[in-house]
Amino acid sequence: MAEILPTLTRGDLCDVTFANYSDLFNRPGSQGQSAEEFDEHAVTVMTELLDAVLEELSEQFPMENRSQEALVVRDARFQLDAVVEQRQTQGLGAIGRRLVGITTTMLRLPGVRRSAQWMNGQALFFQLAQVGRYLDRRSKKAKVGEAVRARVLDGLDHARPLVVVSHSLGTAVAYEALHEYEGTVSLWVTLGSPLALGAVVLDRLVPRPAVCPENVAAWLNFWDRDDVVAGRPHLAKWISPNSDGVKAVTERVDSSGIWTHTATKYLEHAAVARPVIEALQP
Repeated sequence: MAEILPTLTRGDLCDVTFANYSDLFNRPGSQGQSAEEFDEHAVTVMTELLDAVLEELSEQFPMENRSQEALVVRDARFQLDAVVEQRQTQGLGAIGRRLVGITTTMLRLPGVRRSAQWMNGQALFFQLAQVGRYLDRRSKKAKVGEAVRARVLDGLDHARPLVVVSHSLGTAVAYEALHEYEGTVSLWVTLGSPLALGAVVLDRLVPRPAVCPENVAAWLNFWDRDDVVAGRPHLAKWISPNSDGVKAVTERVDSSGIWTHTATKYLEHAAVARPVIEALQP
């Protein structure tokens, strides 16, 4: 592998494109985001997403262990159940504030609290909320997802084989974009993917029922047991293979440190980086 790295970093081996679409989630003229701006649809998606994340966390930190982490998850679950039960009697602004309270509680988990990625519960809340905004299919709202996929596909050469490395929300974007892409994808890698978070993501994808894109020749999915965003390794079971029999091949990685969701944490593993480099060789 060492002899391949210089040609990769110099750009001799391939062209590298990074699709940055974060600006597309900023509302024009907005001076900041507020949970009180959420409508009924956004609240529904966010409630379902938090429910799925807390379900994953409860598997990692079962209550019978009586650990500090398990107590935090139980506290967040209690708050979410209260929001669901009292939803009809509250205004959307109040619900939004209470959902931010749940993500603030989640920051008490040691690995999340000490991460510089999310400085407060509102920052975590709005990063999770991007999933719902991307998957919103209602008329003008759907234009966000369309613009994101266009940004991803822009400038790609259909005549050349493509290797795709996608992370977090980007795995849902890649799923839909690759179904639109007309070229060959020699390898698709998904890292920290929420694709397997049940109905909240999987059942909102297009096309559905979910199926591996036809042009994908190999799909590798990596997840870390301490990644609060990634679903358990259900992709091979819940997303059907394409007509060539290609489906997700899932492998668990165990990262060191206090926060394991970042793409760089995943790419530090040889098991993740090696197949990408091998796929790029002529």
